[in-house]
Amino acid sequence: MATLSQLYTMQEASLHNTKDDCWIVIDNKVYDVTSYLDEHPGGDDVVLAATAKDATDEFEDAGHSKDARELLESFCIGELDTSSPPIPELEISSKKQSSDYARKLTDLTKQYWAVPAVVVAISVVVGILYSRKK
Repeated sequence: MATLSQLYTMQEASLHNTKDDCWIVIDNKVYDVTSYLDEHPGGDDVVLAATAKDATDEFEDAGHSKDARELLESFCIGELDTSSPPIPELEISSKKQSSDYARKLTDLTKQYWAVPAVVVAISVVVGILYSRKK
């Protein structure tokens, strides 16, 4: 009989990317490896670098032993929901979001207009001073 497993989206799993709360995704399974970070032979930085993405390739490339694979299974908390987009940044944005972007860009442009104005003013002053010397 099949057992029901908790489903997590990649976006949910990617939120758990710190030393105090670390989830990784390998072979469409989600693992909470927070308690194992200090014991990992390669160091916690290696594991933390594999968060917020599918870490299957990194796990396989490291050449983990059979014991490591069995230990990994003890940290399994669920499966990856493959029906959701794998990378949240690739979701199609709405027109409201694009208008928000345009508004933010306009606000930034208004906020930083002084920098080019000062450069132009300094150039004019230098030009006037240079022409008076001749």
